[in-house]
Amino acid sequence: MLSKFFGMTVNERLYVAGLTNDFEYCLKQKDFEEIKSILKKVELNEDSIIEVINSLK
Repeated sequence: MLSKFFGMTVNERLYVAGLTNDFEYCLKQKDFEEIKSILKKVELNEDSIIEVINSLK
């Protein structure tokens, strides 16, 4: 069974999950642990999470 997020960008996943504001708040706070938690909620795999976090630093 495919994920409900299949084929979506990270931004699309955050929007559909209602997590865009939470993500942006954590980004402003540089709370990368919470960002990682949010990205897990939108079903990003560990490699993709690391890639996103590294691009934000």
